[in-house]
Amino acid sequence: MSSLKIQLPLPHPAQQKILAEKKRFNVVDCGRRWGKSKMAVNLLAETALEEYPAGYFAPTYKLLEGTYKDCISALEHIIAKKHENQFIELVTGGNIDFWSLDNPNAGRSRKYKIAVIDEAAFVRDLWTAWTESIRPTLTDLQGDAWFFSTPKGKNDFYKLFVRGGSEPNWASWKMSTYTNPFINAAEIDEAKADLPELAFSQEYLAEFSENVANPFGVQFIRQCIYPLSTLPAVCYGIDLAKSSDYTVIIGLDQHGQVCHFDRFQKDWRGTIQTITALSPAPIKVDSTGVGDPVAEELQIKRPNVSGFKFSANSKQQLMEGLAMGIQQRKVFFPDGLIVQELENFEYEFTRTGVKYSAPAGLHDDCVCALALAYDCYKNNVSFGQYSWA
Repeated sequence: MSSLKIQLPLPHPAQQKILAEKKRFNVVDCGRRWGKSKMAVNLLAETALEEYPAGYFAPTYKLLEGTYKDCISALEHIIAKKHENQFIELVTGGNIDFWSLDNPNAGRSRKYKIAVIDEAAFVRDLWTAWTESIRPTLTDLQGDAWFFSTPKGKNDFYKLFVRGGSEPNWASWKMSTYTNPFINAAEIDEAKADLPELAFSQEYLAEFSENVANPFGVQFIRQCIYPLSTLPAVCYGIDLAKSSDYTVIIGLDQHGQVCHFDRFQKDWRGTIQTITALSPAPIKVDSTGVGDPVAEELQIKRPNVSGFKFSANSKQQLMEGLAMGIQQRKVFFPDGLIVQELENFEYEFTRTGVKYSAPAGLHDDCVCALALAYDCYKNNVSFGQYSWA
């Protein structure tokens, strides 16, 4: 062993603190870019170098790839055998297995000196995976376990985190992104300015919170519920139907309160007729895909119609604008369908950015129409532009 020259990343101070305080079962609740992947690689590699078997578990097969490649890079000079995203065997006799927790039987019949569960908050039914599949793999060798994740509400990962404060063999830590000295604090501050408060609290401060997957905040939504206004509309937002969805028209009055709400399923001709019959206020309409020719025809009939093309980035910016409006109580809406969709709406972080949408099987037409209306309101009304042709 002394002749082997393997250089692993040095832990930063927050990681050193954790390693100094570790117990048998360890739960690390950390912000994004905190360095959990590097710490996981170190733990796996050190165990394999000591000639023991190690197990790495991730929520999906796709998420195994990064850690597998990092382990290959760290241990490449002493690898005896490997299989992509499945296992690495070392000349020392130690090995690292990689498991996707898409498979409910992941790790069964194996024995490990250490088990690392990455992105634990995103594992479907983590408690069952831990108690029925992973925990038994540590029995023979009296192995340790490490759970790493950014939180996602108060789910099974939170339940394990709480054990660290109450049971002798468990330890837990909450580490914000600010505790990683290799991340510029100004970059984190910039993210704080861009993200809804609850999203930043979860993703960077590693705070556990109910309903945090909702970008608006249920408590803020409830503070913005007002009856339908009787004042005239000063702007409209329109989300056009696609497939089995609904076309939704929302008008806001001069105070940002919903004064017009219509939800229907019609053919394009009927939809255009309904829209052109609205009062002559500025309109922001969904012009994505099949909505593009509708928006073009509306622009011919009404010069104050602007189109909005939904993409992952544009939808994120639009929804974050609505979230700011709701949290600052600058937009108001009646109870009912609009509130239901707002409360069901959620976001998730993906490899390509933030995805905003309704849960599978539910609608977000009202949310999109309200977001378009509020964006139109900010651009045309909140700066005193109350007149139109």
